[in-house]
Amino acid sequence: MLSKLIVALDVDNKEKAAVLVDQLADITDIFKVGLQLFTIAGPEIVKLIQDKGSKVFLDLKLHDIPNTVAKAVESGQKMGVWAMTLHIAGGKEMLLTAAGIHPRPQLWGVTVLTSLNDDNLKQIGYRHTVKDQVINFAKIAKDNQLDGLICSPQEISHVRPLVGDAFTIVTPGVRVKKSSDDQKRTMSAAEAVKSGADFIVVGRPILEAADARTATLSILKDIGEQ
Repeated sequence: MLSKLIVALDVDNKEKAAVLVDQLADITDIFKVGLQLFTIAGPEIVKLIQDKGSKVFLDLKLHDIPNTVAKAVESGQKMGVWAMTLHIAGGKEMLLTAAGIHPRPQLWGVTVLTSLNDDNLKQIGYRHTVKDQVINFAKIAKDNQLDGLICSPQEISHVRPLVGDAFTIVTPGVRVKKSSDDQKRTMSAAEAVKSGADFIVVGRPILEAADARTATLSILKDIGEQ
């Protein structure tokens, strides 16, 4: 069984990422490669992680015309990545076209970024609260053949009844203590798992720790995996 912990390699070069993978590959199964790292390291970092026997969650949050997104999903499949993200706001045609690629990685739809709150949504023209918008996006993800969705831990209880237990819910915005960073809708790792997250994505609490391995082991203990 896979660990519920996904370690986010939100670093600015391949060398830093390689050190973290060496330190953690034997205690966690999945590493997230996001925009920062993939832009500088590309497919090389994906292969490095895979060579350690770990899975790659490629978090590029695709949002483009349907054909472009589908081609990106095909590229992800060729690299052998395990899961990818795309914005649910890209619409039904984009989602269905991407989901129609076979074989393909798992596709997880991004609902509302954890850096946004109700006021932020109003500023960009959304009429709904964060909760209502996440619920709306969750329905769209489920109805258009995605495998899961990304939402903050605070929305899990609202969307789980709508998508069912087989639908994957992945939660960023996980913190080990009160934070003053740009994440607005957060919970602790233990709270997120208790709320029903299938996977939690943790970056800064591990990356900024004095000892990344000790921090990771502590989180695993908190979620009952150590």
